[in-house]
Amino acid sequence: MRLPRHTGAIGQAAKELRLLPRLAPHLPLAIPEPVAVGEPGFGYPWAWGVSRWMDGTAARYEDLGESVDTALRLAEFLTALQSADLTGAVEPDDPLAGLDGEVRAAIAGLADAFDAKALLAVWEEAVAAPGWDRPPVWYHGDFHTGNLLTTDGTVSAVIDFGGLGRGDPARDLMMAFTLLDGKARDAFREALGADDATWARGRGRSLIGGVFAYRAYAATNPWVKAQTTRQLTAVLSA
Repeated sequence: MRLPRHTGAIGQAAKELRLLPRLAPHLPLAIPEPVAVGEPGFGYPWAWGVSRWMDGTAARYEDLGESVDTALRLAEFLTALQSADLTGAVEPDDPLAGLDGEVRAAIAGLADAFDAKALLAVWEEAVAAPGWDRPPVWYHGDFHTGNLLTTDGTVSAVIDFGGLGRGDPARDLMMAFTLLDGKARDAFREALGADDATWARGRGRSLIGGVFAYRAYAATNPWVKAQTTRQLTAVLSA
């Protein structure tokens, strides 16, 4: 079961039920199979989703971070997703500039843990980069390590399509900074054909996820703290 924990996730269960069964045949990795949307009740205020169980274990940087094969497998998945012949109403793709004030405030709040000046430079480069000027493509929207499952050491499934939408493919470059490193990161970028502007926007998207998650969870969740620290370090070094 998937139960939203904040207002921003309201409607995700219905979107997944509507779109994922149509999307699955186009993709080379398994994705969730929604079966129903539950109604609010018993004190819980929002609709919630039920999907079939998926076997696998969570992907880990320690196991896959330097795997070029993994990088190419993930790039193949995104290429198939981006080109899926699928129509369906989704939320509009929000531009990076619209988040400028919030991101700057979040970066300033992390000055004790990170090089805030360097993070701000990455952010400003992302905002200044030319936007996506080609037809919108499908993106996962939250494509990071925590949303991959592995079987026998190989990536086998992608989960959590709550952020599924159409627009700028740079949104899904987050995987380059949460899972991949070195030659694997380079292979991922090359297989996707990400130009400098798209890569800059992708770094910006990964920075957003990193600073917001660190600010919200680092004090109480050691795993999130470790993951977001690695993510932001990768953003600065890539």
